[in-house]
Amino acid sequence: MNPTYPSIAVFGAAGHTGQFVVHEALRRGLAVVAVGRDARKLADTMPPGVACRTADLADPSSLDPAFAGCAVVINCAGPFMDTAAPVGAAALRAGCHYLDVTAEQASARSTLADLDAPARAAGRVAIPAAAFYGGLADLLATSLASPGPIDAITVAIALDRWWPTAGTRRTGERNTVPRMVVKNGRLEPLVPSADVPDWTFVAPLGRQAMVEIPFSEVITLAHHLPVQGIRSLLNRSALQDIRDAATPPPTAADASGRSAQQFELVVQVEQNGTARTSGVRGQDIYAVTAPIVIAVALRLMEPAYRHSGALALAQAVDASQVLQALHDAAALQWWGAGAA
Repeated sequence: MNPTYPSIAVFGAAGHTGQFVVHEALRRGLAVVAVGRDARKLADTMPPGVACRTADLADPSSLDPAFAGCAVVINCAGPFMDTAAPVGAAALRAGCHYLDVTAEQASARSTLADLDAPARAAGRVAIPAAAFYGGLADLLATSLASPGPIDAITVAIALDRWWPTAGTRRTGERNTVPRMVVKNGRLEPLVPSADVPDWTFVAPLGRQAMVEIPFSEVITLAHHLPVQGIRSLLNRSALQDIRDAATPPPTAADASGRSAQQFELVVQVEQNGTARTSGVRGQDIYAVTAPIVIAVALRLMEPAYRHSGALALAQAVDASQVLQALHDAAALQWWGAGAA
């Protein structure tokens, strides 16, 4: 373990994404405290050397001792509309930075609104959506944008398949809040439209029929960028996968546990009469969340880190530096304007 850094706590460590986060933290030399409600499941899934602590949201007081002595709490347990508020509040009470990996708009919005004052009082940050959904688009758009008003941001995501985890299924069942977009500089409920253009990605994804379906990136982008309009598009075949109850969960295709899923996420920023585009490509949207959130956690634990409050990811860290670090570590391939 790296003695430079204190421990990080991973809440929901035994879950699909949580296990990727634990292994990535260990690979980076961090000490990990795995937190969950089922002691047996933690013992069965955690690697040697990982401290395990039990905590249950049914007893919120159990969260405080679970996070004691840690520097960062990473919440990987969805639905985040149920977990973000109590886990985030307990993390801040324990003197920890708080990160989660939500794709849920309502959860991200509540974290930014409700945890700002407690985070400032604690001298810590609370960051929702430090993940594939929410975080990556925020990093890309911020790396592209110049100071001043932005006319429009378009996020286009293509997955060759979407094999949903059990957590994704549960969240879909619970998340009935209307999805939001940005129009005329304001968050508004999405009005479905047939006027959604196809998008051409690199091979093997190629040209894809798209549907407008915004995730947490709309909330994170709108929180700190002066943008008039945000659209978030997903390829139609991926949406069909996740809506099909017969679609199986992800299965490991390599020694790291990643599925064979391939993705590309593209962001286009229209500003000052020009359009700039950048994107990332990689394998397995759940697995890639781990290097993203751990790269951010490492920056929060640097002695010189001074931000506080509830922040979008690209407010809390240098967007280009994080993207470059992920690219250099082969966690994903960063291309386009701004990419080194």
